[in-house]
Amino acid sequence: MAKPGPHRTRNLIVAGTAAVIIVALALGLGLGLGLKHNNSSSSAAASSGGSSGGSDGSGGSGAPGSQSSPSGVPGRFAVATDTWGHPIYPTATGTSQYSAPTIDPASAIVTWPSDPFQPQSPSLTQVRTDRPRLIAPSYKWDALPGLIAKDSYLAGWNATIFGNATVYAAGPLTNYSIDGGLGESGVLDVARQVKVKVKSWAYAYRMSNDSSWVDRTWDELVNAAGNNSANYFGVEGDNWNDIHFLDLAEFTAAYAIAYDWMYDAWSDDQRTALMWSILNLGLSYGVTAYTDASYGNGWWRSVNGNWNCVCNSGLTMGALAILGDDPTGTAAQILSYTVSNAQANCAQAPSSDGTWSETANYWYFGTMAFAEMTSSLMTATGSDQGMFDANPTFNLTGLYHMYVTGMTSLFNYGDCGPNKYSTNANGMMLFGEHYNAPRYMLFQRDQFDAAEPWGMFWYDPAVSGAWWEDLALDHYFDDEKNTWASMRSSWTDNTGLYIAMKAGNLTDHQTHGDLDSGDFVLDAMEQRWAGELGSGDYDAPYYFSSEAQNSARWTYYRKASEGQNTLLLNEDNQNVEASPTGNFGSSGTAQGASTEFTVPSDSTAFFTADLTTTYNGTSFQRGIRMLNGRKQVLLQDDINAPSPIIWRMHTNATVSIDTAGTTATLSLGGQTMSVQLINAPSGAAFSTMQPVRFPTDPPLPAGAVDQPNPGVTVLAIQLGAGQYSLQVLFNPQWPGLSSSDYVTPPSVAVTAWTLTSHD
Repeated sequence: MAKPGPHRTRNLIVAGTAAVIIVALALGLGLGLGLKHNNSSSSAAASSGGSSGGSDGSGGSGAPGSQSSPSGVPGRFAVATDTWGHPIYPTATGTSQYSAPTIDPASAIVTWPSDPFQPQSPSLTQVRTDRPRLIAPSYKWDALPGLIAKDSYLAGWNATIFGNATVYAAGPLTNYSIDGGLGESGVLDVARQVKVKVKSWAYAYRMSNDSSWVDRTWDELVNAAGNNSANYFGVEGDNWNDIHFLDLAEFTAAYAIAYDWMYDAWSDDQRTALMWSILNLGLSYGVTAYTDASYGNGWWRSVNGNWNCVCNSGLTMGALAILGDDPTGTAAQILSYTVSNAQANCAQAPSSDGTWSETANYWYFGTMAFAEMTSSLMTATGSDQGMFDANPTFNLTGLYHMYVTGMTSLFNYGDCGPNKYSTNANGMMLFGEHYNAPRYMLFQRDQFDAAEPWGMFWYDPAVSGAWWEDLALDHYFDDEKNTWASMRSSWTDNTGLYIAMKAGNLTDHQTHGDLDSGDFVLDAMEQRWAGELGSGDYDAPYYFSSEAQNSARWTYYRKASEGQNTLLLNEDNQNVEASPTGNFGSSGTAQGASTEFTVPSDSTAFFTADLTTTYNGTSFQRGIRMLNGRKQVLLQDDINAPSPIIWRMHTNATVSIDTAGTTATLSLGGQTMSVQLINAPSGAAFSTMQPVRFPTDPPLPAGAVDQPNPGVTVLAIQLGAGQYSLQVLFNPQWPGLSSSDYVTPPSVAVTAWTLTSHD
């Protein structure tokens, strides 16, 4: 059969009919279920998706409120899911139904039994004798029906998984759709589609003992190994595409799940065929990556981020699945490489404050792979083999995920990544169990992407409590690699206020970052008023060339400083070698047990950043703070500029500017935001600009086309060289508030900000 031409499946985020910075949750059936994080010119969407970042095919109908509770069993805390995928909590001032987060098997209605496999001296190559051995051993399968009958979350997720499995089974075999080229984005989407299908079908089989799930899985696996003459599936012998090693790793993981979870259902011939597929199409390339210095596709072995996690995890799962059956010794050989390498690299991806090395979206891919690998090691060998202890601050990455989640979307700086399909945030449940952080598990169980097979086994029904109780509204992430701050008005009211701003280093993000020191987002009234443009076209020439100052990556609008919510000096990019510093203050306000929370009048938080090195020595201080009991926001820039400057903010709102140029009225989603330029310097006024490259920008690489950003307006302030204090006041027009309820803050230099400086 003739090989098809390249088929680009990644289209940037689309919500409804307009190109928007924020993405609405698209709930549906099949593999389009959930949020898609793409990058076509069809949208200038800057957001990465909903609160959970999306997980096409892994959640959807498992959203809170979509399933009834088992009779006589406590229901879910959340009653519905909003348009962003966030859980909606009931309005209640009482706290009797809520308690402090805890995992207490002794007082739980149901809980997991203990694992009978408890080796005294766990070894990488000594695995449990019963099947399955990956993630969900037989004792958990035996207990699961009883837990489902008495736990509303498990009951709802179980129904969703069966529903998704049924939809997938009715669909066609997965098509080998190449995204841009085998060496570009390859067939990663294809691999993850196969993986999410196999997970769902293997789960459905073990819960129902219905062999039709085995038959459908076999058809898919025959196809994905290139053995279906009616359907082209890659280059023979390299069908899983080692050129883009992520693809190979995800295919290997999918086959490992099928081999292990359906072990007893396969005939000897089928099991042998699957084993050789894992060996020849997966693990053999892993051995080459670790032993052949001339091999060009193993660079991921030395990076701290999602590539290392995904590649090592897939290889490890494949090796553990066939260990003992493998006549070649390859499985044992792979394990001697992957675990130590993942400890030294994958586990180091969160910095000392928990921030993921790449972006908020790549956190999903990295932590999911880490969790899959670590859980597989735990269940197969009786030990995590040192994975959890490799980074003493890895546990903080759960807090990072919670605080990077805004009222609408993530603080989605940098690249958003490919479609998630089989990827979700359920690693939070595993982390919650291991680190005794029940808050993580409680947070994730209310998210729409919790409803998938891993969640069924990483969730502990002995957990209870309100994840938000005594959780501070603000957090400062102070590692110099990724310095940033998160501030909000509530954890349970999605209509509230959220701001986040960053000022960390611009390099060492595996070429997924932007030139964006001082960049910020702002949510209020269920709208994102200041948003991110997200990924560019991953297949564009030299998009991932480097993070050097002269990198072609920075010629693309969405990656350059002009495409960020920050300030431009002389229309130039920021200095990639900069080392900005930050300062943070918070009243320390924490929400109580009730979902209803009234912000104290003196509650506030601020984050300031010295961006002088970012602008090559030009004195520049930026600060952002909450005012008036967290009802208003002040963004201030103090700068002594030797060249013209442009203050810039990207928005999907319709913008109207008054005749004086000092008030911009933003309208979005039926809500209104008043943006005022207070204490305006002479000549300062709001204007609007198009989100396009400047005529003076360096040329794009040959053959490249910059992506349009329809539906996006740049709110701007343009000034010549000089010394300025630009003070921009954001006043969301909250229901029930009148003009007299808003405050005009005093003028205070950013360097003099304190918790009380604006009282």
